[in-house]
Amino acid sequence: MNTDTNTSYKFLLAGQNQAIIDDFFVSLEDIEPVTTSLRWQDMLNHVKNFKPDVFVYCIENESSQNVKQMVSLKLRLEKERIPFVLIGSEEDCAKFQKDAASSTADLILKKPLEAAVIEEKIIQYIDVHRKQEELLQEEAKLKRPLPHILVVDDDSTMLKTIKEQLKEEYSVATAISGKIAMKFLENKKTDLILLDYEMPGEKGPDILKKLRENESTKDTPVIFLTGVTQREKIAQVLSLKPQGYLLKPIEHEKLMEAIKAVLPGEDKDA
Repeated sequence: MNTDTNTSYKFLLAGQNQAIIDDFFVSLEDIEPVTTSLRWQDMLNHVKNFKPDVFVYCIENESSQNVKQMVSLKLRLEKERIPFVLIGSEEDCAKFQKDAASSTADLILKKPLEAAVIEEKIIQYIDVHRKQEELLQEEAKLKRPLPHILVVDDDSTMLKTIKEQLKEEYSVATAISGKIAMKFLENKKTDLILLDYEMPGEKGPDILKKLRENESTKDTPVIFLTGVTQREKIAQVLSLKPQGYLLKPIEHEKLMEAIKAVLPGEDKDA
């Protein structure tokens, strides 16, 4: 759905009332109107390719077949979160509602109404609809368990910094050594491990080998955090086939990009 308030609203228009449709092209300024025929596939193609902010059905003596088709289309539009607006005379609107039975329009505008008033009412509805959708998305996000990340690094400052960077979008656990990390993974699962390459005692490659040999962690994605910059050393890092590596100091933007590229279900365009 178009969310850029600096651009026009995208209206997809259909129906037998050509006079109302013409008003959208002649009198109104803040919208981008496109018409579609009443052929089923045409409407579906326009919804898919045009991605309208609203579907406007301009009715006049519509056949029962057209009404039934619109009932089916409205179900498709609901899945795409696209409002369905009905415009026509009081008589035509009443007939549509009767023929449509349980399926009604999201917004019904009855003529006579000036074109500017119609535009204003539809845009107001779109804006309210968008805010409702944003609230629903936020609620869904709050209910959804956050992906879990385990950060393993012997530098406590680094652990604190990364945890602070990720806490809004991820559940983060930290371990200051490979031994602590492996102990943690005995009883808990994680979606991704950010693993320091150079550590005292067990180094990152040693820990990765243990992870891959363990049935419960063999498929857990690992991204190396490394201060190594020499080409041959980087080649050694890559030879271990981690899901990625990041050079220290870790840039927040690059860290987020790397995580979103690895974790399943993460929005890579976010």
